[in-house]
Amino acid sequence: MSKKIGIIVGSLRENSFNRMIANTIPELVDSAQYEYISIANLPLYNADLDHAEGPDPVMRYREAIQRTDGIIIVSPEYNSGIPGVIKNALDWASTPTKTAVLIRKPIGLIGATPGVKGTILSQQQIRQTLDATSSYVLPNQKMYISQVLDKVDQESGKLTDETTRKYLQRYVQSFMQWIDQVQRLNE
Repeated sequence: MSKKIGIIVGSLRENSFNRMIANTIPELVDSAQYEYISIANLPLYNADLDHAEGPDPVMRYREAIQRTDGIIIVSPEYNSGIPGVIKNALDWASTPTKTAVLIRKPIGLIGATPGVKGTILSQQQIRQTLDATSSYVLPNQKMYISQVLDKVDQESGKLTDETTRKYLQRYVQSFMQWIDQVQRLNE
């Protein structure tokens, strides 16, 4: 049975480099079903709004995460840290505390940046937040894509650098195996 993978892009910019990376994933590993989960319409987290299923955009967002076997977050790094939209999205997915959709959810982290250091700091902060949500982030493997300007075709919106495509393919394949391991743990 094919896995259902949710992809969350941590940039709201339509032609973001991270969206280009996310758009490449399904063609590299086509053995899964992919769903892009939008975070664009989520309100800023406010506990006063967080009752029952939450506001409609939050309810749809949580339901989308719930239907997946795992989530891949593809996110840039802003000012040496986590983009606010990703932190906000993770906060909404972390409640209600005992039944949050991120509890025991397998997560993969990928990030691209025009700089030379990749998205190391952002991914560290995302991992820290996901640890607090009791999510299972793929361990021991990192997918940092630096100097992304040289690795994508902005016209097609896809990753074109063959070496990076191979690394991305291996990362996503490892993530699929991680989902299997987590599912066995959760049985």
